[in-house]
Amino acid sequence: MGIDLQLHDGRPHWPGRRSKRGPTLVRQSHEHGEAPARLIAELPVNTSGKLWTVDPYDDTVFNEQEAEAALGEIPDLLDRCSDEARAAAVRDLAAFLADCATTPGSCPVFVGD
Repeated sequence: MGIDLQLHDGRPHWPGRRSKRGPTLVRQSHEHGEAPARLIAELPVNTSGKLWTVDPYDDTVFNEQEAEAALGEIPDLLDRCSDEARAAAVRDLAAFLADCATTPGSCPVFVGD
């Protein structure tokens, strides 16, 4: 189980869908393996937060407002980190969310297994 992070400059363009617009991928990260998925799986569910809604087995797309809200959850996630690998994954996630929150129309995508 792993989650890769992607940042798109608009709603993602998935192959096979008809669209006049080309690919929108701005950047992506695969380097953290299972760390993001494990951290998110440990979050309490049915809270006011956004990150617990990320599906580790399917793709989850946020908009810029949801990304900004999820940024508020980063300090708690960092407190839950038991090692440097998990902390690095959270810092990378924070960078993706911050980039999205400051880029109108962008979307972070959590690509699940």
